[in-house]
Amino acid sequence: MKKVDFENLILFENEDYLVINKPPYLSSLDDRHEAQNILDLAKAHTPDSQLCHRLDKETSGCLVIAKNPVAYRHLAMQFESRKVDKVYHAVVEGIKEFSNELVDRNLIATRKGVAKVSKEGKSAQTYFNTLKTYYAHTLVECRPVTGRLHQIRVHLAYLKSPICGDTLYGGKPLLLSSLKRRFNLKKDTEELPIMQRVSLHAFSIEFEGLDRKKLKIEAPYPKDFQVLVKQLEKTA
Repeated sequence: MKKVDFENLILFENEDYLVINKPPYLSSLDDRHEAQNILDLAKAHTPDSQLCHRLDKETSGCLVIAKNPVAYRHLAMQFESRKVDKVYHAVVEGIKEFSNELVDRNLIATRKGVAKVSKEGKSAQTYFNTLKTYYAHTLVECRPVTGRLHQIRVHLAYLKSPICGDTLYGGKPLLLSSLKRRFNLKKDTEELPIMQRVSLHAFSIEFEGLDRKKLKIEAPYPKDFQVLVKQLEKTA
Protein backbone atom coordinates (compact mmCIF):
# COMPACT_ATOMS: atom_id res chain seq x y z
CA MET A 1 0.00 0.00 0.00
CA LYS A 2 1.35 3.42 -0.93
CA LYS A 3 2.23 5.87 1.83
CA VAL A 4 -0.88 7.45 3.31
CA ASP A 5 -1.08 11.23 3.76
CA PHE A 6 -2.75 11.42 7.18
CA GLU A 7 -3.71 15.08 6.76
CA ASN A 8 -5.88 14.16 3.77
CA LEU A 9 -7.86 11.71 5.90
CA ILE A 10 -8.96 14.30 8.49
CA LEU A 11 -12.68 15.14 8.40
CA PHE A 12 -12.80 17.06 11.68
CA GLU A 13 -10.28 18.35 14.21
CA ASN A 14 -10.38 20.39 17.40
CA GLU A 15 -8.07 20.51 20.43
CA ASP A 16 -9.44 17.20 21.77
CA TYR A 17 -10.46 14.99 18.86
CA LEU A 18 -9.61 14.00 15.31
CA VAL A 19 -12.14 12.23 13.12
CA ILE A 20 -10.72 10.64 9.99
CA ASN A 21 -12.14 8.87 6.96
CA LYS A 22 -10.22 5.61 7.28
CA PRO A 23 -9.29 4.16 3.90
CA PRO A 24 -9.95 0.47 3.27
CA TYR A 25 -7.10 -2.03 3.73
CA LEU A 26 -5.37 0.10 6.38
CA SER A 27 -5.26 -1.44 9.87
CA SER A 28 -6.41 0.58 12.86
CA LEU A 29 -3.65 -0.83 15.08
CA ASP A 30 -0.24 -2.38 14.53
CA ASP A 31 -0.25 -5.03 11.80
CA ARG A 32 2.82 -7.21 11.29
CA HIS A 33 2.06 -7.45 7.59
CA GLU A 34 1.78 -3.69 6.96
CA ALA A 35 4.35 -0.91 7.19
CA GLN A 36 1.76 1.65 8.33
CA ASN A 37 -1.34 1.76 10.53
CA ILE A 38 -3.75 4.44 11.73
CA LEU A 39 -2.42 4.65 15.30
CA ASP A 40 1.19 5.26 14.19
CA LEU A 41 0.07 7.87 11.65
CA ALA A 42 -2.05 9.59 14.30
CA LYS A 43 0.82 9.63 16.81
CA ALA A 44 3.07 11.26 14.21
CA HIS A 45 0.42 14.00 13.97
CA THR A 46 -0.31 14.24 17.74
CA PRO A 47 1.99 12.22 20.06
CA ASP A 48 -0.72 11.51 22.71
CA SER A 49 -3.18 10.10 20.17
CA GLN A 50 -5.35 7.14 21.17
CA LEU A 51 -7.94 5.36 19.04
CA CYS A 52 -11.39 5.57 20.66
CA HIS A 53 -12.70 2.53 18.76
CA ARG A 54 -11.69 0.33 15.83
CA LEU A 55 -12.79 -0.51 12.33
CA ASP A 56 -12.07 -3.79 10.55
CA LYS A 57 -9.15 -3.56 8.14
CA GLU A 58 -11.42 -3.70 5.08
CA THR A 59 -14.00 -1.25 6.45
CA SER A 60 -13.72 2.40 5.48
CA GLY A 61 -15.16 5.48 7.17
CA CYS A 62 -15.42 7.47 10.39
CA LEU A 63 -12.82 6.71 13.04
CA VAL A 64 -12.40 8.89 16.15
CA ILE A 65 -9.00 9.57 17.68
CA ALA A 66 -8.56 11.31 21.05
CA LYS A 67 -5.69 13.80 21.22
CA ASN A 68 -5.31 13.68 25.01
CA PRO A 69 -6.15 11.29 27.91
CA VAL A 70 -9.06 13.41 29.21
CA ALA A 71 -10.74 13.37 25.78
CA TYR A 72 -10.16 9.61 25.51
CA ARG A 73 -11.82 8.94 28.89
CA HIS A 74 -14.73 11.24 28.05
CA LEU A 75 -15.52 9.30 24.87
CA ALA A 76 -14.80 5.88 26.41
CA MET A 77 -17.53 6.59 28.97
CA GLN A 78 -19.95 7.50 26.18
CA PHE A 79 -19.18 4.24 24.38
CA GLU A 80 -19.71 2.34 27.64
CA SER A 81 -23.09 3.97 28.27
CA ARG A 82 -24.01 3.54 24.56
CA LYS A 83 -24.41 7.24 23.90
CA VAL A 84 -22.30 7.23 20.71
CA ASP A 85 -24.46 7.12 17.58
CA LYS A 86 -22.75 5.22 14.76
CA VAL A 87 -24.22 4.75 11.29
CA TYR A 88 -22.82 2.35 8.69
CA HIS A 89 -23.88 1.81 5.08
CA ALA A 90 -23.75 -1.67 3.55
CA VAL A 91 -24.66 -3.17 0.18
CA VAL A 92 -26.40 -6.50 0.74
CA GLU A 93 -27.70 -9.31 -1.43
CA GLY A 94 -31.40 -9.40 -2.26
CA ILE A 95 -34.22 -6.85 -2.16
CA LYS A 96 -34.88 -6.02 1.49
CA GLU A 97 -37.42 -3.66 3.05
CA PHE A 98 -36.04 -3.00 6.52
CA SER A 99 -37.82 -0.42 8.67
CA ASN A 100 -36.06 -0.06 12.01
CA GLU A 101 -35.53 -3.84 11.97
CA LEU A 102 -33.86 -4.89 15.21
CA VAL A 103 -31.57 -7.91 15.41
CA ASP A 104 -31.03 -8.76 19.07
CA ARG A 105 -28.81 -11.83 18.99
CA ASN A 106 -25.87 -12.63 21.25
CA LEU A 107 -22.51 -13.02 19.53
CA ILE A 108 -19.48 -15.09 20.43
CA ALA A 109 -16.03 -14.73 18.86
CA THR A 110 -13.94 -17.82 18.10
CA ARG A 111 -10.18 -18.00 18.50
CA LYS A 112 -9.84 -17.64 14.75
CA GLY A 113 -11.46 -14.19 14.86
CA VAL A 114 -14.81 -15.31 13.45
CA ALA A 115 -18.05 -14.28 15.18
CA LYS A 116 -21.27 -16.25 15.35
CA VAL A 117 -24.73 -16.07 16.89
CA SER A 118 -24.77 -18.00 20.17
CA LYS A 119 -26.82 -17.95 23.39
CA GLU A 120 -23.51 -18.18 25.25
CA GLY A 121 -22.24 -15.02 23.54
CA LYS A 122 -22.35 -11.38 24.59
CA SER A 123 -25.43 -9.23 24.10
CA ALA A 124 -25.51 -7.53 20.66
CA GLN A 125 -28.14 -5.33 19.01
CA THR A 126 -28.27 -3.65 15.60
CA TYR A 127 -31.04 -1.67 13.86
CA PHE A 128 -31.39 -1.82 10.07
CA ASN A 129 -33.15 0.50 7.61
CA THR A 130 -33.41 0.22 3.84
CA LEU A 131 -31.98 3.28 2.08
CA LYS A 132 -32.50 2.13 -1.52
CA THR A 133 -33.37 -1.05 -3.38
CA TYR A 134 -31.91 -2.05 -6.74
CA TYR A 135 -32.57 -4.91 -9.14
CA ALA A 136 -31.17 -7.59 -6.84
CA HIS A 137 -29.39 -5.68 -4.06
CA THR A 138 -30.14 -3.22 -1.28
CA LEU A 139 -28.27 -0.28 0.26
CA VAL A 140 -28.84 -0.61 4.01
CA GLU A 141 -28.31 1.78 6.92
CA CYS A 142 -26.95 -0.09 9.96
CA ARG A 143 -27.08 1.36 13.48
CA PRO A 144 -25.19 -0.83 15.96
CA VAL A 145 -26.15 -0.34 19.63
CA THR A 146 -23.28 -2.51 20.89
CA GLY A 147 -19.82 -2.95 19.39
CA ARG A 148 -19.06 -6.66 19.07
CA LEU A 149 -16.60 -8.20 16.61
CA HIS A 150 -18.09 -8.28 13.07
CA GLN A 151 -21.48 -7.45 14.60
CA ILE A 152 -23.11 -5.82 11.55
CA ARG A 153 -21.77 -8.49 9.20
CA VAL A 154 -23.08 -11.39 11.31
CA HIS A 155 -26.44 -9.77 12.05
CA LEU A 156 -27.03 -9.12 8.33
CA ALA A 157 -26.07 -12.70 7.53
CA TYR A 158 -28.56 -13.77 10.22
CA LEU A 159 -31.25 -11.82 8.30
CA LYS A 160 -30.22 -13.79 5.18
CA SER A 161 -28.87 -10.52 3.75
CA PRO A 162 -25.11 -11.07 3.64
CA ILE A 163 -22.96 -8.10 2.68
CA CYS A 164 -21.62 -8.22 -0.88
CA GLY A 165 -18.01 -9.41 -0.88
CA ASP A 166 -18.22 -10.74 2.69
CA THR A 167 -17.21 -14.31 1.87
CA LEU A 168 -16.51 -15.03 5.56
CA TYR A 169 -20.23 -14.72 6.33
CA GLY A 170 -21.81 -16.00 3.13
CA GLY A 171 -21.66 -12.92 0.91
CA LYS A 172 -20.67 -13.32 -2.72
CA PRO A 173 -18.40 -10.92 -4.66
CA LEU A 174 -20.50 -8.65 -6.90
CA LEU A 175 -19.50 -8.98 -10.54
CA LEU A 176 -20.32 -6.49 -13.29
CA SER A 177 -21.47 -9.38 -15.50
CA SER A 178 -24.31 -10.02 -13.04
CA LEU A 179 -25.58 -6.45 -13.52
CA LYS A 180 -24.87 -5.88 -17.23
CA ARG A 181 -26.72 -8.03 -19.74
CA ARG A 182 -24.33 -7.43 -22.59
CA PHE A 183 -21.13 -7.75 -20.60
CA ASN A 184 -18.24 -9.16 -22.60
CA LEU A 185 -15.08 -10.20 -20.82
CA LYS A 186 -11.89 -10.31 -22.83
CA LYS A 187 -10.78 -13.82 -23.66
CA ASP A 188 -8.55 -15.55 -21.09
CA THR A 189 -9.11 -12.86 -18.45
CA GLU A 190 -10.69 -13.46 -15.07
CA GLU A 191 -13.46 -11.08 -14.01
CA LEU A 192 -12.74 -9.20 -10.80
CA PRO A 193 -15.50 -8.02 -8.43
CA ILE A 194 -16.63 -4.37 -8.72
CA MET A 195 -15.53 -3.95 -5.11
CA GLN A 196 -12.79 -6.25 -3.87
CA ARG A 197 -13.68 -6.07 -0.19
CA VAL A 198 -16.62 -6.22 2.21
CA SER A 199 -19.13 -3.55 1.06
CA LEU A 200 -19.30 -1.78 4.42
CA HIS A 201 -18.62 1.89 5.21
CA ALA A 202 -18.78 3.74 8.55
CA PHE A 203 -20.87 6.64 7.25
CA SER A 204 -21.27 8.84 10.33
CA ILE A 205 -20.58 9.15 14.05
CA GLU A 206 -22.13 11.42 16.68
CA PHE A 207 -20.79 12.00 20.18
CA GLU A 208 -20.41 14.70 22.81
CA GLY A 209 -17.29 16.85 23.00
CA LEU A 210 -15.71 17.98 26.27
CA ASP A 211 -17.74 21.19 26.02
CA ARG A 212 -20.92 19.01 26.13
CA LYS A 213 -21.82 20.01 22.57
CA LYS A 214 -22.81 17.27 20.13
CA LEU A 215 -20.46 16.57 17.26
CA LYS A 216 -21.72 14.76 14.16
CA ILE A 217 -19.29 13.91 11.37
CA GLU A 218 -20.02 12.18 8.05
CA ALA A 219 -17.49 10.40 5.84
CA PRO A 220 -17.94 10.45 2.04
CA TYR A 221 -17.84 7.07 0.31
CA PRO A 222 -14.38 6.03 -0.88
CA LYS A 223 -13.93 5.53 -4.62
CA ASP A 224 -14.66 1.77 -4.72
CA PHE A 225 -17.93 2.18 -2.77
CA GLN A 226 -18.94 5.10 -5.03
CA VAL A 227 -18.33 2.98 -8.14
CA LEU A 228 -20.37 0.09 -6.70
CA VAL A 229 -23.38 2.28 -5.88
CA LYS A 230 -23.14 4.01 -9.28
CA GLN A 231 -23.31 0.63 -11.04
CA LEU A 232 -26.26 -0.45 -8.91
CA GLU A 233 -28.09 2.83 -9.68
CA LYS A 234 -28.17 1.72 -13.31
CA THR A 235 -30.20 -1.33 -12.27
CA ALA A 236 -32.65 0.52 -9.98
